Amino acid sequence: MGIFDRFKDHAKSKGKDMSDTAERDVNEKTGNKYTGQVDDAQQRIEGATGLEGGRPGRPDRPDQR
Repeated sequence: MGIFDRFKDHAKSKGKDMSDTAERDVNEKTGNKYTGQVDDAQQRIEGATGLEGGRPGRPDRPDQR
């Protein structure tokens, strides 16, 4: 794995962490009133930015290898 691949994986990992943190913060501030909508929005954003699935380099499904 080259240095740019490692950088890309690290950036995706940080992006996923930031997305998860934002989801928790929004749910906390709204008293978990909009959990479903927040989760849907997070999934759409992660899909559009290429962050969907598990951690980078670790596919959730065997057919992604």
